[in-house]
Amino acid sequence: MTRYRLLPTPAQEAVLRDHCAHARFTWNLAVEQHAHWRPGRANAPGYLEQCRQLTQARAEHAWLAAGSQMVQQQALRDFAQAMTAFYAPHNPARLPTWRKAGRDEGFRIVGERGRQWDIRRLSRHVGEVRVPKAGWIRFRWSRAAPEGVKSYRVTMDRAGALARRLCRDPRAGPSPRQRPGGRRRPRRYRQRCPVVGRAAANAGPDRAGA
Repeated sequence: MTRYRLLPTPAQEAVLRDHCAHARFTWNLAVEQHAHWRPGRANAPGYLEQCRQLTQARAEHAWLAAGSQMVQQQALRDFAQAMTAFYAPHNPARLPTWRKAGRDEGFRIVGERGRQWDIRRLSRHVGEVRVPKAGWIRFRWSRAAPEGVKSYRVTMDRAGALARRLCRDPRAGPSPRQRPGGRRRPRRYRQRCPVVGRAAANAGPDRAGA
């Protein structure tokens, strides 16, 4: 993944924080549903059933409907993929657990570039990424965008700094930063973009819980 530092306006930052809260809320609901399962009980709802339940919840709760449906559905898909990885015998993944406010903050945007999302370069050191509900957000263009990008993830660290990670299509082949054979460059040669942001401040009540 390639990481960039986001430079949102205060209004855009509020939208991104809401996206993080909605994604965390949806993820934690999925964790709660699977935590109630016991031998002899019916199986926990799958991804499609959870999407139908999400549609009903958005119709009943205005604060949830005000967010991006893509962000919320993608949180459910990420949870479904995490559960699949947990049960895969060749993949030693851990059981998905609760996401805590202020610690596990982030969401993922997927879809066709140019329709659901897009990136563009404004100058040598500045670019923009389009985020649902937030519009075009500037970021520091610290390195070239990789080819074959299919999605991106926005994360917020404990200091309140926002960063964006571009996710390449695994079918597009190895990253240019990798040596032939899949080995990465030594750590001392890797480029890193320091994430420096404003101090964290909780924006409104925490609807997603701890």
